[in-house]
Amino acid sequence: MNLSLGPLLYYWSRDDVLAFYDEAKNWAVARVYLGESVCSRRHLLRLSDWLELAEQLTRAGKEVVLASQALIESESDLKTLRRIVGDGRFRVEANEWGAVRLLSEAGVPFVAGPTLNVYNHETLDVLAELGAQRWLPPVEMSRATLASLLERAPAAIETEVFAYGRLPLAYSARCFTARHYNLPKDDCQFRCLDHPDGLPLATREGAPFLTLNGIQTQSASVYTLIGELPALRELDIASLRLSPQSRHMGRVVEAFQAALAGEREAASALARIMPGPPVDGYWHGRAGLEYGTERSC
Repeated sequence: MNLSLGPLLYYWSRDDVLAFYDEAKNWAVARVYLGESVCSRRHLLRLSDWLELAEQLTRAGKEVVLASQALIESESDLKTLRRIVGDGRFRVEANEWGAVRLLSEAGVPFVAGPTLNVYNHETLDVLAELGAQRWLPPVEMSRATLASLLERAPAAIETEVFAYGRLPLAYSARCFTARHYNLPKDDCQFRCLDHPDGLPLATREGAPFLTLNGIQTQSASVYTLIGELPALRELDIASLRLSPQSRHMGRVVEAFQAALAGEREAASALARIMPGPPVDGYWHGRAGLEYGTERSC
């Protein structure tokens, strides 16, 4: 079981993005997912920049996967997707079914992303036939459901599980960050730049509720499966996805690496650098905002 660095879900400055991936060259991750998968208005880095980063990380010994957008909204989005599919140098993560079709027609093996919403082995069979070599279950899938699905999954397809980060729960054509500032989506003034780990949303009582990230809605708390490694190994999971955060990401990777090596203090070390309280309820088939035997937010 190895570690993957998931696509950057937030909007950071160009300098911050370049510095982040320069550090990532030295992290103990087998692969790095690159590209804008949330909002096409985020273009401080163009596709050519992401491809240059991909070359650099490949030279550093990482497997690079280009992540496609989860929501295609315009002809320009589609043109970018076609360019990603046609590049041919790097594997692609398909995050919507249009990308699956283009990749299949091109005869290009791909990764089936979590937003394809695969809930049964029949769908996984179809994806494998179309060229998927790795897949990610939806983030809300429980261990029991995943175990049942994997009993009948195609033998040739690897499974990667989202194991750390704020949960990406939903996407919308509307931009909720822009709405928070009473701005139209087409004139959002790129306010996502002000929130490198998303914009916290609280209930009327002041309790943490969700995190707004442009057109994406995330959990307020941080999902972590660092304490579930024995169960993940039992399911023969090939890779754990760690979702980027703006601070201490290198230490997050170190904590998971230590946990994989059997170090007992890894979970407590991780807890000290998480940007929110931990949750793992979905994994246990309970409410997503629960953790262990306690209820969190």
